Amino acid sequence: MGNSNKGRREEEDSSIIEKVIYINRVAKVVKGGRRFSFSAIVVVGDGAGQVGYGTGKANEVPEAIRKATEKARKTMRKYPLVGGTLAHQVTGRFGAGSVLLKPASPGTGVIAGPAVRAIMDALGVQDVLTKCLGSNNPHNVVRSTFVGLQSMESVEQYAERIGKDLEEAYGNYTVHLTAAVR
Repeated sequence: MGNSNKGRREEEDSSIIEKVIYINRVAKVVKGGRRFSFSAIVVVGDGAGQVGYGTGKANEVPEAIRKATEKARKTMRKYPLVGGTLAHQVTGRFGAGSVLLKPASPGTGVIAGPAVRAIMDALGVQDVLTKCLGSNNPHNVVRSTFVGLQSMESVEQYAERIGKDLEEAYGNYTVHLTAAVR
């Protein structure tokens, strides 16, 4: 029984995308010299609309990455995608940084900086336009990207929020959205 569980866990792990966004080394000066410790930011996703991030600190890089990966797996959440891009344009703000996330037509690719690109790749987005405004600190960029993703809503959620069905809410636009999903 124990082996079948382990096999299933390895199977799950193979479909999950892990990307290290940033590793920071900090030094604490003590009597004998400098003591180094490391912090890491990691993004984990399934490439099909689920993504999460985590940070970890340790005295060694692999341990910091492992801790960050565990936290990222716990924070994984589903986000609405429409045909390989985002559902709609959104701006996420956190601290001094903000990130503009804009859906793009098929064939555009992921136009983003390294931190946002890692998130979009783990999320499974093929076409998106992004711009970091204000702070370009990786911590702020990652947090503001996730704030933006959390404020995004699907077509169904929008229609429910305004109290109309899909046809009333979007009219002919619904036909284009459903065609893009297929």
